[in-house]
Amino acid sequence: MVGSGLVVVMGATGRQGGAVTRALLADGWPVRAVSRRPDRRAARALAAAGAEVVAADMEDPASLDRALAGAYGIYSVQNPMTCGLEGEVRQGCNVGDAAARAGVRHLVQGSAGTGQRGTGVGSFESKLDVEAHLAGLGLPVTVLRPMAFMELMTDRAFSPAAGVWHVWPALAGWDVRVPWLSCPDLGRVAARVLADPRRFAGRALQLASDVRSLAECREIHTRVLGRPPRRFPMPVPLFERFAPDIAALWRWTRTAALDVDPRATLALVPDAATVEAWLRRRAGRPRRPGARRGGR
Repeated sequence: MVGSGLVVVMGATGRQGGAVTRALLADGWPVRAVSRRPDRRAARALAAAGAEVVAADMEDPASLDRALAGAYGIYSVQNPMTCGLEGEVRQGCNVGDAAARAGVRHLVQGSAGTGQRGTGVGSFESKLDVEAHLAGLGLPVTVLRPMAFMELMTDRAFSPAAGVWHVWPALAGWDVRVPWLSCPDLGRVAARVLADPRRFAGRALQLASDVRSLAECREIHTRVLGRPPRRFPMPVPLFERFAPDIAALWRWTRTAALDVDPRATLALVPDAATVEAWLRRRAGRPRRPGARRGGR
């Protein structure tokens, strides 16, 4: 199925969408990259790589109908950091409705969390609301659930000095074991899944290529880069004021059973990066041009 039908990628200039777009192009798929602002540098880079870049807004069903015309598949992801939790649900449902109207044959939804209610993490609950809506549309849907992106440790737009290396361990402890995955490897997983709907439609996949504690990540960072990660001692209450959902997520990891087995992800992408490989690869690399804040 690789390369045999048009795939539409929502949020194509974000981290997830950009990674999925590049992975699909590398596998020979025709890709329609959707952005609210196709004049942005990141969108122009995708066009130069071979994607068809179109303007659409997940709040505008008519624009979604135009973007999904003739599509075989779609990768859908929403960013609650920019649209809020209610906006995430609304946009995810809008995309699903448009995919149903267009007769899309495989929808891959970028999600997160464990798939269980009651975590107290708003951005997990909102994603479950989107998934529930998609399940009622009769579409072939696959849900991808990465837990933590390795970019948290390296991308300045995530403010790692105040987050990963200070607030997270303050809320959960240095020994909390975290399932990690890089955005490029998420993109490659999405490409494999889109190529095999018979195998993956109707499934939800927990994704991780490595499981490491925050203390282990700190040690690896120190060994690979020759220095410990820089920390900014932001007061936890201040962080909670400006990023309450992230704080709730990190506090939840203190007691959550994050027992994702990397073998399932590695079966799809055998060379997916470990934390050490990611840090070696990223050492000294500048932030990707056009990357957005917010992490989606």
